[in-house]
Amino acid sequence: MKDKVEAALNKIRPALQADGGDVELVDVTADGVVKVTLKGACGGCPMSQMTLKMGIERVIKQEVPEVKEVIAL
Repeated sequence: MKDKVEAALNKIRPALQADGGDVELVDVTADGVVKVTLKGACGGCPMSQMTLKMGIERVIKQEVPEVKEVIAL
């Protein structure tokens, strides 16, 4: 499942990098929780939670239905 999540993140990554940010996969738990770290401009952005839930989490869940939640560390 980790490989599928990484592939989904690679689809999102160019949009984040265009705004000076990035996302790094930290872990995928057995119960379907994906842990990521927002980097660069995304790390301190006030809209980062919306980016995480409405962007990153939405795309990952579409690509990998087993994922229950995406959280930022």
